[in-house]
This record gives sequence, structure tokens and C-alpha cells, in this order.
Amino acid sequence: MSETHRYDAALAAEIEARWQDHWERHGTYETPNPSGDLAGDPEVVARPKKFIMDMFPYPSGAGLHVGHPLGYIATDVYARFHRMSGHNVLHALGFDAFGLPAEQYAVQTGTHPRISTEANIRTYRTQLRRLGLGYDPRRSFATIDPDYYRWTQWIFLRIFDSWYDREAGRARPIAELVERFESGEQPTPDGRPWSALSAAERAEVLSDHRLAYASQAPVNWCPGLGTVLANEEVTADGRSERGNFPVFKANLRQWNMRITAYADRLIDDLDSVEWPEAIKRAQRNWIGRSTGARVDFPIDGGGARAGDGDAGGVVTVFTTRQDTLFGATYMVLAPEHPLVGDVVPAAWPEGTAAAWTGGHATPAEAVASYRKQAAAKSEVERQAEAKEKTGVFTGAYATNPVNGERIPVFIADYVLLGYGTGAIMAVPAHDSRDFAFARAFELPMRCVVEPVDGRGTDPAAWDESFNAADARIINSAAPGISLDGLSVPEAKERINAWLSERGAGEGTVNFRLRDWLFSRQRYWGEPFPIVYDEDGVAHALPDEMLPLELPEIDNYAPRTFDPDDADTEPETPLSRKDDWVNVVLDLGDGPKRYRRETNTMPNWAGSCWYQLRYLDPRNDRALVDPEIERYWMGPREGMPTGGVDLYIGGSEHAVLHLLYARFWQKVLFDLGHVSSAEPYHKLFNQGMIQAYVYRDSRGFPVPAAEVEEVGDGDGWMYEGQPVKRELGKIGKSLKNVVSPDEVFAAYGADTLRLYEMAMGPLDVSRPWETRAVVGQFRLLQRIWRNVLDEATGEVAVVEDEPDDTTLRAMHKAIHGVSQDLEQLRFNTAIAKITELNNHVTKVPRVPRAVAETLVLLAAPLAPHIAEELWRRLGHEESVVWAPFPVADQNYVTDETVTCVVQVKGKIRARLEVAPTVSETELEEMALAAPGVREALGGAGIRKVIVRAPKLVNIVPA
Repeated sequence: MSETHRYDAALAAEIEARWQDHWERHGTYETPNPSGDLAGDPEVVARPKKFIMDMFPYPSGAGLHVGHPLGYIATDVYARFHRMSGHNVLHALGFDAFGLPAEQYAVQTGTHPRISTEANIRTYRTQLRRLGLGYDPRRSFATIDPDYYRWTQWIFLRIFDSWYDREAGRARPIAELVERFESGEQPTPDGRPWSALSAAERAEVLSDHRLAYASQAPVNWCPGLGTVLANEEVTADGRSERGNFPVFKANLRQWNMRITAYADRLIDDLDSVEWPEAIKRAQRNWIGRSTGARVDFPIDGGGARAGDGDAGGVVTVFTTRQDTLFGATYMVLAPEHPLVGDVVPAAWPEGTAAAWTGGHATPAEAVASYRKQAAAKSEVERQAEAKEKTGVFTGAYATNPVNGERIPVFIADYVLLGYGTGAIMAVPAHDSRDFAFARAFELPMRCVVEPVDGRGTDPAAWDESFNAADARIINSAAPGISLDGLSVPEAKERINAWLSERGAGEGTVNFRLRDWLFSRQRYWGEPFPIVYDEDGVAHALPDEMLPLELPEIDNYAPRTFDPDDADTEPETPLSRKDDWVNVVLDLGDGPKRYRRETNTMPNWAGSCWYQLRYLDPRNDRALVDPEIERYWMGPREGMPTGGVDLYIGGSEHAVLHLLYARFWQKVLFDLGHVSSAEPYHKLFNQGMIQAYVYRDSRGFPVPAAEVEEVGDGDGWMYEGQPVKRELGKIGKSLKNVVSPDEVFAAYGADTLRLYEMAMGPLDVSRPWETRAVVGQFRLLQRIWRNVLDEATGEVAVVEDEPDDTTLRAMHKAIHGVSQDLEQLRFNTAIAKITELNNHVTKVPRVPRAVAETLVLLAAPLAPHIAEELWRRLGHEESVVWAPFPVADQNYVTDETVTCVVQVKGKIRARLEVAPTVSETELEEMALAAPGVREALGGAGIRKVIVRAPKLVNIVPA
């Protein structure tokens, strides 16, 4: 027999390339909008719509490995299924192209980041096209395109020009706040009229309200790299992930986003979206809403006692256990707390314990030394339950507002500036960390929550602190206030009222969430559209000056310093481009000299809003046409806050990208630019494709492709030496990369698509097995043979009607595959297609109706071979738009099912019964079965358990 028409790797490659060219030439995947530049067929627009998205890929220089396409194939299958099911489907892919890797490469090689990034994008596009992914090519873009980041900058300016009105519960233009200040409706902080404030003073007042603002902020400063790092770029031992340099906490002027204003809405609106519960829980925990009280502690600075004057102020703490306020015996500030420097006196107060000073002659020396020590630790280290608690007395004292007691103020690294207010009232009897600290520094402890475990009320005799929410309050009375005898909830309510009446605090809600640090000391990022005047006041560039493009520079590296020198500050690459930094601009009041912002935006900026650009990618007049946005993302039944219909990506972005994108979407919603309050309605986290890593005797990875298996999977050898095998990520460093190009060459893209979808449930990680890929290749070969004669290449189907058995097999497959594709159960859909195909293989002459159904069921999963077979079956239109089969329910339900009858757990009969048989009928039939009567032998029956229609279990008396 000639092999000319056999489906092999060469034929697969030829078919796939031909159909990819056809799709591109005919605009097969171009999705019409209801209006605008991409408006199209009204009949298609009138269909139900589906907006399906993948998480943005970052185009690395290594190209794709077989683990990357898992989510892309999944969304493509889902999109194809819904296109065939009568939907107008928007499916597009762009590239998240700003970021550190390209900048690192530029620093090493001198190659402009744009050149290397665009080359990487071309490689990705070639590989993604080879997979047959049905993206609308007109809607693709990269975040580095000026036409794209023009709108990233535009959104930033809308956020900069907004404030959060808590009474209205939404963002409003900053101009409305200015009007309130001008009219006196809202007083200025110091009570002066708005007109009496200078321009710089007004700017400072507004900065305290803007949703995007610049301020001194604690950051991860890495002198060895010359840049500030995000938390995820710092290892658990406080060093940079790249280069392993020390990382210090430093207060630097940075741009921030006031995401904390949206904390409540970010939590509450999680109830409106269909997300994995684990992701919702991660966001709720990250935002960390807790109910407690704000308490103000006056600080005298200790200077009055030392004869150096009052260095006073007020420190505010947030506590969820305000009922224990009488038990506060000292206070702790985070080492970075901005008031630390203000409250430190010139000399130690008389009688200061030696253990409190850290061996230093003055408070200033002690504080400076300890702050440097704390800055060298990561937050993880500082929060760890260390046996030894460290800290130092500031020399200042605070006054407990509830009883007037003066308590010492310490700094200690177990308190973080980023949590609460960066200050705590220490109640050592009822908090484990405070207990350990008090023991270490011989500080007093007072029991104010009555122990219920019999330990007594003297903390000096305890081995650990005591805390309970269902105990009674004791030792908590002062003139005008007593909590004694109250339950914890009652005490909280009473102390809240007392604090509020006296202006010493109030009951409040606090959040763990901090404002979003939004600037980086790097070159390869979106420039801020901000300039500063001679007084340092920030001004937004007018929209007509956007985009502000990155200038060409000679050196892409930030200035680096001695890795151990924490007393340094960043020098950004842009700051060295003097003719770009210092400019004369007319911002509406005549030409003036300005200085540009020389930080750039973080890589998260571009991915905060890219779902909106897919909708209207050619619009140069607006962020997005309102009609188009409402059509694709607006609220509708079952989706009260709107958003993308399906978003697939990794769970690692739970509290970064996903949280930031939700924040930006809500600001745009509040300002009336979009109708959807949430960016992504349904989220699905795909698992990870892993691969085996082989390590030599030193533990170093060796090339996986060169490892030989010995025995029956009992061991592995590399260059004659035994190696150990483990399952891990796919990556160059682990030497286990498998390129999709290798699979394309051996089997074709449809086989790769089928294999990745058949490996297991989409949300579960699974190991890559190159040897197992051939199984899906053989399935495609069998489908090919069921439609075509391999000897002639002619269609081998007949026009006969299928027999009843085949009709049932076909409609069951249609029913099952439809349900599985809708629910993203691609592995079980493939199993049902395989089952039908196996049935068809046994049919002497395959009826056309069955062959066409088989092709249509396979089309979303293996589109190239499906297109080829569909065309050879005589259809002129693309299978992409062919209607997906609909099951006839008369053939889906079995005429009979087999019911197993057990007596004392052993099978005694099998009955063929109707699927709709009642429990009563089934019990009668079971008891009448000869095998059952014989097994019972005349014995009585104690119990009959019926699970219609498949099981009856009889328990004899």
C-alpha cells in the first residue's frame, strides 16, 4: 500500500502551514466590534459574545518551551468551541514587554532593550502561530509600543488627578476637591483660606489626597544593584534575588498609588466574581481587613526629664485588642517610623536601665546603630519567631491615655512600618512577642484578661502569655472608666466610646494593605508624564504631549555602590540625560523651565489595563469607545460588575497583577471611563507542566536529553555516571527544556495541542513525558483513516444512515464533549472523542454523519487536521465557523442500564432495567431474582438499600 496519503509528521506540517496561511489570508479570526474601526458583520455582532483572555506573556530570549502554551491552548480550545456554538468571540494576545530582563541584557551587551525585546516578540509570534492559535491579529500589541503606553500614561494622569471621596465611596476629579477648598466647604489642614496658601503648600495638601502621589516611603534599597527592589525581588535572607547583594530598608521619595482607599471595595467585590476560592482568600488576607481601634499616645520625647526641652508629639497605634489598653506597659515603634528621630532626647533619662541602652552613650547613638542593624534584615527575618528579641530604648516616654501612666518607648525590629501604623502598644501579659520582649528587657507586665486555665493573675509566674476572646476583663479601672467584669466584646465597645468622647482615638477598621509603590530606578519602563517646577511642585503633562517617549541613552545601568553602604541613594539612568531631564515647556501659562521625573513605572503598569486595549486597539481618540466597552465587558445577568468572560493564567499573580488591575479598573469605573467595575469576571488558574531534572553526584543538573535510562526505569546514567531524577520546573538552568519546535518536527502542532490538553485536569500540574506524545499522534492517525483512504487519499465515508448503536455512541459523545469543553475538562473531552473514534473504527463503512461529527468534535482541539478533513468532506466554509453538533437527548439516555444486586456485599444478580426505574420497582425485581433468592436461602431481610438505577444491597436478618 502506498504511504502517500498517510498522516505523518511531514503531512501534518504541510497541512498546518497551509491552513495557518489560509486563516491569515482570509482574516478568519478577525472579530467584529459593534462600532469603530473594527466594526464588522452586524449578524455576527448580534450573537452572544465571549471575551476570552490569557495572562500577558513576557517574551524572553529563549522563546517558548512546552510548558508555556498550556494556558494558550486551553483558551484557544474554549474560544473555538464557543465560536462554533454561535458566539462572537474576542480572543487576542499581546506582549508585556517592559521589565528587568531586557534591561539586564542591555546593560550586559549594549543592545537597546527595544531591539532585543522586539526580536523576542517575533520569535514568540512565530511559535504561537505554529500552534494554530486563533487570535485576532489586528488586536495584538506590546506594552512598549508608544501608541499603547500613551494610554498607560493617560490612565496614570487620570489617577494622579483624582481623589477618593469616602462619603460618596468613589474617586472624583481633583478639581472638585480644589473647589471645595476654595469655597471653604472643606477646611485646609491648618485652617488658613485656600487663597492664603502658596502653590507649593497647595500641592502638598492635594498630594495628601491624590490617588497617585509622591512621598517618602520605606523601600528595599539595594546599593549593589543601584535600584529599589520589589518585595518579590528580595530573598528570605534579605538579599537581592539577582546578584545576591544585601538589601536595606530606606526612606526614599517614590511614587505611590493610594490603593488602600479601595481596600473595602477590593474585598467586597470579590463576591461578585467567579474566581478560585484560594485566590479570593489570598487577596482577602493580603488586604487584611481587621476591626479595632485607633489610640493616640502623647509622647514627651524624654527630653523634658533630661533638661533638653520637649521633643513631643503623638503616636497613633491600631489595635484589635483595645480592651487590653490598661495592660499596656511600654510602646514599640518600627525602627523606620518617621517620629523616631523627633522623640529621641540628647541624653538618657535619669535611671535608664543599662539593658535598655544597647551599650551606647546617648539615645541618638543607640537608635542610629539599631536602625542600621534592622535595615539589613528582610521583613521575613524580622517577623520570624526568633528566640532572642532585640531592640533599644529611644529615651522617650509615652502617656497611656486611659490611666495617665508614663511608659517607655522602644524601637524593635519585630514591628514593621508597613503594618498597622508602624507602632504598637505593648501588652506583654497577653501577646507572645511582647511577652518575650518584656522578659528580655525586664519590663513590667500587667494581667488585664482573667486567665481561665488556672495559672493565676501574676504574669511574673507565667511561662507564656495568655490570650482569649471569651474571658473577663480585670485590673482595668481609672477615674471615669472601668472595664472590670466585662466580656471582651463589651469592653471593646465601652473603650471605643470613651476614646471617641475624649478625642483620644476611635473604633475603626484597619487594613494590612499598604499603598502601592509605583516607581523604579530603571530605564526600561514607561516614563512618568510628570514634570517639576522650580519649587518642586509636580505638574501633569497635557494629554496632547503624550506619549512621553523614552530618550535614547548610552548607559542603561543605574549607578551602583558599595553593596554594604546603606547610606546611599539611587541615581537612575534617565537622570544622566540632562537635555531630556531639564526642559522648557508651555503648560498653559507660558514657557517655563521644568525637570522631568527620572524614575519609570514598574512592569505591572502595562498589564493593569490591557484587557481594554484588546477591545479597541486602533482608537487614538479615547482609551476605549464606551459602546465597545459596554458590549464586551459591561455588566449583565450573572455578572453584576462586568468584566472578561474567562481569564486563564497562573496563580502566582494573586496579589500583584490581579489586585493592581482591579484597582485601576475601579478608578476608571468611578471616573466614568468604563462600565465594568471588575476587569475579569471568571478566573481559572492552569497548573504547571513540569519535567524531570537529572542531577549528578554534586547535585548539579545535567542535560536531560542526554540521560539514558537503565533497566526498567530503575536508574539513569549520564556520560557513564549514575544520576538522580526529580520532578521540577522547566528551565534553562535545570537543563530540561523541551522546545515545542521539537514536537512540531516529530508529530505536528495538533498532536502537541492534544497531548497538553489530555495530560490531566487543566488546573493540576503534570509531568511532561516526550514518549507519551505519540499516543495523541496515533489518535489523529486513526481519525484520518476513518475519513480518508490512505491508499488513494479519497474520502472513504458512505451516505448510509448510522445504525442505532452508532447513533447512541455519536450523540453520547456530542453531549459529553460539549459539557466537558464548556467546563474546561479538555482531558475528558479527548477521552470521549477517542471512545467514539474507536467505535467508528469497528464500523465497516463509516457513515458521513458520523465522520463529520467526529471532525467537528475534534475541531476545537486539533483545528488543522479538522480543517483539512472538513474541506475534503466537501465543505467550502471553514470548520472554524461550522456549527458545533447538538446532541439528540433521545439517544443520549441509555435504553437500559445494568443494576448490580448484592447480598452481604457479594454480587448475586445483574438486572437490565430502565434508567427511570423507581426504587420500589427495583427492590421488587431484585428480591425476585433467582440468584438472590438462592443466596438468602429463606432467611429474613433486615434492610434493603436501593440506589436506583444501578445498585441494590440486601442485608439478611
